[in-house]
Amino acid sequence: MITVAVFPNKNKKKANSVLTRLVDFYRDKDVHLVLPKDEAEFFGYPAFGVENIFDAAINLGLTIGGDGTLLGVCRRLALRNIPVCGINIGRFGFLADIELSELEDKLEKVLQGQYRIEERLMLAGIIKRGNQMSFVGNAINDIVVTKGGVARMLNLGLSIDNCLIANYQADGLIVSTATGSTGYSLSAGGPIINPKVKLLLVTPICPHTLNARPMIISEDEEVRINVAAAHRDILLTFDGQESCNLVPGDEVIVRKSSFMAKIIKFEDKNYYKTMRTKLWRGNV
Repeated sequence: MITVAVFPNKNKKKANSVLTRLVDFYRDKDVHLVLPKDEAEFFGYPAFGVENIFDAAINLGLTIGGDGTLLGVCRRLALRNIPVCGINIGRFGFLADIELSELEDKLEKVLQGQYRIEERLMLAGIIKRGNQMSFVGNAINDIVVTKGGVARMLNLGLSIDNCLIANYQADGLIVSTATGSTGYSLSAGGPIINPKVKLLLVTPICPHTLNARPMIISEDEEVRINVAAAHRDILLTFDGQESCNLVPGDEVIVRKSSFMAKIIKFEDKNYYKTMRTKLWRGNV
């Protein structure tokens, strides 16, 4: 028997009906289903609820939502080397591979082991404050330094492997993986990069100069972002989901994480086809 942890997004209207289909599918299978306690009670399955589910003995995770739901779960389960598969009820579904029209078919393939696990590079974010270094968190898509509220344009110093590259006047800087190249970085003018490529991408947000361009660097290089001492109300965000405040004079260090995200994919899925049909739909 395998234990499957299901993570439905309570804010998605279709999550309840999808969860019902999933429970019905597994009812006569040799599978033990568990849900986070709050979600289990919210959706009417209290018997499946588990406290501290990210510490529970599970074999794989299933998310019901969009890519954001999958990112949040995958970021946690990557620390335990547990793969995650996404059921897409969001807008795009670059990472969440199962569409509603193929739900039961793909759940059967998961049971039969007819899938592959893609390992995706993750980022580690560290804050240097004075002489103190503090690890803050990991990200699958991106780590971003950005202004909060109505703060003025930021002055940010960018160094790579201790070599000063530029001092930017901008709304912020994005350090992303190839996986995150179709996220915030793309909106800021960054390139689309196949997620199989292991690299880091540095993209300025609305730079006040014409010579500031996105930079592709080695996955083994370390990015340092210095925040000018005069600035207030600055945020450091992880995958756009978790954040912390920076104080004037902080230095943000971004490097390759020691963990890899594990995402379940199927052989009938192709990255470029997904990009064409979901990112450029209506244009081809």
